[in-house]
Amino acid sequence: MNGNPKKIMLVFGTRPEAIKMCPLVNELKTRRGVETVVCVTGQHREMLRQVLDAFRVEPDYDLAVMKPGQTLFDVTERVLEGMKAVLAEAKPDVVLVHGDTTTTFASALACFYLGIPVGHVEAGLRTYNIRAPYPEEFNRQAVGSIASYNFAPTALARDNLLREGKPPQSIWVTGNTAIDALGTTVVSGFEHPELTWAEGSRLVILTAHRRENWGEPLHHIFRAVRRVVEEFDDVKVIYPIHLNPLVRQAAAEDLMGCERVRLIEPLDVVAFHNFLARSYMILTDSGGIQEEAPSLGKPVLVLRDVTERPEGVKAGTLRVIGTNEDVIYQEFKALLTDEERYNAMSTAQNPYGDGLASCRIADILTKGRATV
Repeated sequence: MNGNPKKIMLVFGTRPEAIKMCPLVNELKTRRGVETVVCVTGQHREMLRQVLDAFRVEPDYDLAVMKPGQTLFDVTERVLEGMKAVLAEAKPDVVLVHGDTTTTFASALACFYLGIPVGHVEAGLRTYNIRAPYPEEFNRQAVGSIASYNFAPTALARDNLLREGKPPQSIWVTGNTAIDALGTTVVSGFEHPELTWAEGSRLVILTAHRRENWGEPLHHIFRAVRRVVEEFDDVKVIYPIHLNPLVRQAAAEDLMGCERVRLIEPLDVVAFHNFLARSYMILTDSGGIQEEAPSLGKPVLVLRDVTERPEGVKAGTLRVIGTNEDVIYQEFKALLTDEERYNAMSTAQNPYGDGLASCRIADILTKGRATV
């Protein structure tokens, strides 16, 4: 970390990464004396393109690794080999990766092999259960062992890194760039046919797709949701369903024919954030939504056994409820019937930042310190 890097490469491959990295791309491009290079791996394809278009980011490199039926072996191998060639050609001074995806892990490993410093955006999140979430917890810990720059979103994430022995001078608390993204995407007067369908009802947004929930856990989630909407005639659920065929099959088995649940194709990032903003509450197994929803004043029930975002639980914006059908049913129902509980969650203070994380990270890289 001697001197400030003049050529900064950002690498990402999935929709959630893109949502959180595009604001940083655009911030870095405003900085004089810095060449900003963007490499996407294409770990996601259609969903990634939507985000790039929304933020007007055009990649300099595209590995296009996605193929039908890809496995973790496939993605890791193709990203590692692809990044070897890209890094050799681009010769960046530092490479920024985000979070915990296979793209993140394989790209950081390629940098390590070539002696290129790595900056880890959203560093320090931990469950300390290597199997939950899988493979994300391994990926983030592995990248943490490589990174020279650790951009922690919260003080708790910083403390995790310090306990693990990371040098204090390599860690900065910046806030989360997910909050930055909302400043671009959430707009007044947004309209959509599905939101028109939900008018006059309490709208619940559902997302469920994580690998550890494939199989019976997904069925438990969907059955609990169906039980609730069949009991409450003022509740409607919109589920922008993941492209994975296993997820789609499970949803079709349990939710088809339920007239107050809409299964829709994945939304672009602008539409999705505006759906969140207009919802009553959110059920999700996603990570990023746990950060976005509190900024919008929306209670979140987390459909996982553990979360690497305990700040939200402590603040009262999140409640981790697992994937047991009866528990989901009871917790979902409680937020619909207990006004005091709902108000406490919806007005809790967002612990994930103020929308200036990208500016702080760019300052650190270009000036050696944050100025905001």
